[in-house]
Amino acid sequence: MVLLAVAAAVAGFFRDPARVAPGGEGLVVSPADGKVVEVDDDGAHPGGRRVSIFLSPLDVHINRAPLDARVADIRYQPGRFLAAYKGKASEENERNAVELTDASGRTVRVVQIAGFLARRIVCDVGRGDSLKRGERFGMIMFGSRVDLHLPADAMVAVRPGERVRGGETIVARL
Repeated sequence: MVLLAVAAAVAGFFRDPARVAPGGEGLVVSPADGKVVEVDDDGAHPGGRRVSIFLSPLDVHINRAPLDARVADIRYQPGRFLAAYKGKASEENERNAVELTDASGRTVRVVQIAGFLARRIVCDVGRGDSLKRGERFGMIMFGSRVDLHLPADAMVAVRPGERVRGGETIVARL
Protein backbone atom coordinates (compact mmCIF):
# COMPACT_ATOMS: atom_id res chain seq x y z
CA MET A 1 0.00 0.00 0.00
CA VAL A 2 2.87 2.39 0.84
CA LEU A 3 4.54 1.60 -2.48
CA LEU A 4 1.31 2.41 -4.31
CA ALA A 5 1.06 5.78 -2.50
CA VAL A 6 4.66 6.63 -3.39
CA ALA A 7 4.07 5.65 -7.03
CA ALA A 8 0.94 7.84 -7.16
CA ALA A 9 2.85 10.79 -5.66
CA VAL A 10 5.68 10.47 -8.18
CA ALA A 11 3.20 10.15 -11.08
CA GLY A 12 1.39 13.25 -9.83
CA PHE A 13 4.64 15.17 -9.66
CA PHE A 14 5.56 14.38 -13.26
CA ARG A 15 2.16 15.34 -14.67
CA ASP A 16 2.19 17.61 -17.70
CA PRO A 17 -1.27 19.11 -18.29
CA ALA A 18 -2.10 20.78 -21.59
CA ARG A 19 -2.29 24.57 -21.28
CA VAL A 20 -3.62 27.25 -23.62
CA ALA A 21 -1.71 30.53 -23.52
CA PRO A 22 -3.76 33.72 -23.82
CA GLY A 23 -3.40 35.72 -27.02
CA GLY A 24 -2.51 39.38 -27.10
CA GLU A 25 0.36 41.71 -27.80
CA GLY A 26 2.95 42.27 -25.06
CA LEU A 27 1.57 39.70 -22.60
CA VAL A 28 3.97 37.74 -20.40
CA VAL A 29 2.62 34.54 -18.86
CA SER A 30 3.87 32.67 -15.83
CA PRO A 31 6.76 30.31 -16.61
CA ALA A 32 5.62 27.91 -13.85
CA ASP A 33 2.78 26.83 -11.58
CA GLY A 34 3.08 27.92 -7.98
CA LYS A 35 2.74 30.73 -5.48
CA VAL A 36 4.17 34.20 -6.08
CA VAL A 37 6.52 34.76 -3.12
CA GLU A 38 8.19 38.01 -4.15
CA VAL A 39 7.55 40.83 -6.61
CA ASP A 40 9.97 43.65 -7.25
CA ASP A 41 7.54 45.87 -9.10
CA ASP A 42 9.28 49.18 -8.57
CA GLY A 43 12.09 48.37 -11.02
CA ALA A 44 14.74 48.61 -8.31
CA HIS A 45 16.06 45.10 -8.99
CA PRO A 46 19.22 45.21 -11.12
CA GLY A 47 18.21 44.92 -14.75
CA GLY A 48 14.49 45.55 -14.16
CA ARG A 49 11.63 43.85 -12.33
CA ARG A 50 11.55 40.36 -10.81
CA VAL A 51 8.65 38.00 -10.08
CA SER A 52 9.59 34.96 -7.93
CA ILE A 53 7.39 31.85 -7.94
CA PHE A 54 7.73 29.01 -5.42
CA LEU A 55 6.80 25.54 -6.67
CA SER A 56 5.85 23.16 -3.87
CA PRO A 57 6.27 19.41 -4.43
CA LEU A 58 2.52 19.33 -5.22
CA ASP A 59 2.73 21.83 -8.11
CA VAL A 60 3.30 21.00 -11.78
CA HIS A 61 7.05 21.45 -12.34
CA ILE A 62 7.07 21.93 -16.11
CA ASN A 63 8.58 25.30 -17.11
CA ARG A 64 7.03 27.24 -19.99
CA ALA A 65 8.07 30.15 -22.19
CA PRO A 66 6.59 33.40 -20.87
CA LEU A 67 6.39 34.96 -24.37
CA ASP A 68 7.13 34.32 -28.03
CA ALA A 69 10.91 34.63 -28.17
CA ARG A 70 14.27 33.31 -29.28
CA VAL A 71 16.70 31.80 -26.77
CA ALA A 72 19.58 34.29 -26.68
CA ASP A 73 21.64 32.66 -23.93
CA ILE A 74 21.63 29.94 -21.28
CA ARG A 75 23.80 30.11 -18.18
CA TYR A 76 24.07 27.36 -15.59
CA GLN A 77 25.39 28.24 -12.11
CA PRO A 78 26.17 25.55 -9.52
CA GLY A 79 25.20 26.42 -5.96
CA ARG A 80 23.54 25.45 -2.71
CA PHE A 81 20.16 23.83 -2.12
CA LEU A 82 18.45 26.17 0.34
CA ALA A 83 14.67 26.10 0.77
CA ALA A 84 13.37 27.62 -2.48
CA TYR A 85 10.80 29.89 -0.81
CA LYS A 86 13.59 31.89 0.86
CA GLY A 87 14.84 35.03 -0.88
CA LYS A 88 18.49 33.92 -0.64
CA ALA A 89 17.71 30.99 -2.94
CA SER A 90 17.72 33.33 -5.96
CA GLU A 91 21.39 34.17 -5.45
CA GLU A 92 22.82 31.12 -3.67
CA ASN A 93 21.09 28.02 -5.05
CA GLU A 94 21.94 25.99 -8.13
CA ARG A 95 20.24 27.69 -11.06
CA ASN A 96 19.90 27.86 -14.80
CA ALA A 97 19.12 31.20 -16.49
CA VAL A 98 17.41 31.16 -19.90
CA GLU A 99 17.57 34.57 -21.57
CA LEU A 100 14.83 35.19 -24.12
CA THR A 101 14.59 37.98 -26.71
CA ASP A 102 11.26 38.80 -28.36
CA ALA A 103 10.72 40.16 -31.89
CA SER A 104 10.91 43.74 -30.57
CA GLY A 105 14.33 43.12 -29.02
CA ARG A 106 13.06 43.11 -25.41
CA THR A 107 14.83 40.69 -23.07
CA VAL A 108 13.17 38.51 -20.44
CA ARG A 109 15.06 36.00 -18.31
CA VAL A 110 13.62 32.85 -16.72
CA VAL A 111 15.80 31.45 -13.93
CA GLN A 112 15.17 27.85 -12.91
CA ILE A 113 16.29 27.48 -9.28
CA ALA A 114 16.77 24.16 -7.50
CA GLY A 115 15.41 23.92 -3.96
CA PHE A 116 16.02 21.83 -0.87
CA LEU A 117 14.45 18.70 -2.38
CA ALA A 118 15.14 19.56 -6.01
CA ARG A 119 18.49 18.31 -7.18
CA ARG A 120 18.01 18.38 -10.93
CA ILE A 121 17.22 21.13 -13.40
CA VAL A 122 16.18 20.11 -16.92
CA CYS A 123 16.45 22.59 -19.80
CA ASP A 124 15.44 21.23 -23.20
CA VAL A 125 16.34 24.26 -25.34
CA GLY A 126 19.53 25.72 -26.72
CA ARG A 127 20.78 29.07 -28.01
CA GLY A 128 18.93 30.14 -31.12
CA ASP A 129 15.82 28.04 -30.48
CA SER A 130 12.46 29.75 -30.96
CA LEU A 131 9.71 29.35 -28.37
CA LYS A 132 6.02 30.20 -28.43
CA ARG A 133 4.26 31.68 -25.40
CA GLY A 134 3.29 28.79 -23.09
CA GLU A 135 5.56 26.24 -24.82
CA ARG A 136 7.35 23.75 -22.56
CA PHE A 137 11.11 24.20 -22.32
CA GLY A 138 12.18 22.39 -19.15
CA MET A 139 11.43 21.33 -15.60
CA ILE A 140 12.83 21.40 -12.09
CA MET A 141 12.53 18.29 -9.94
CA PHE A 142 10.38 18.56 -6.78
CA GLY A 143 10.20 21.77 -4.65
CA SER A 144 11.86 24.65 -6.47
CA ARG A 145 11.63 28.28 -7.54
CA VAL A 146 11.44 30.19 -10.81
CA ASP A 147 12.44 33.85 -11.05
CA LEU A 148 11.15 35.86 -13.98
CA HIS A 149 13.25 38.95 -14.75
CA LEU A 150 11.41 41.60 -16.76
CA PRO A 151 12.37 44.94 -18.33
CA ALA A 152 12.09 47.93 -15.96
CA ASP A 153 9.09 49.31 -17.87
CA ALA A 154 7.05 46.08 -17.60
CA MET A 155 3.69 46.39 -15.82
CA VAL A 156 3.53 43.54 -13.30
CA ALA A 157 0.04 42.05 -12.93
CA VAL A 158 0.52 39.74 -9.91
CA ARG A 159 1.21 40.21 -6.19
CA PRO A 160 2.83 38.05 -3.49
CA GLY A 161 0.51 35.31 -2.28
CA GLU A 162 -1.24 34.81 -5.62
CA ARG A 163 -1.30 31.37 -7.26
CA VAL A 164 -0.25 31.23 -10.91
CA ARG A 165 -0.49 28.59 -13.64
CA GLY A 166 2.40 28.11 -16.04
CA GLY A 167 1.61 29.14 -19.60
CA GLU A 168 -1.79 30.63 -18.67
CA THR A 169 -1.65 33.28 -15.93
CA ILE A 170 -0.70 36.74 -17.19
CA VAL A 171 2.06 38.04 -14.87
CA ALA A 172 3.02 41.20 -16.78
CA ARG A 173 2.50 43.39 -19.81
CA LEU A 174 5.39 44.77 -21.86
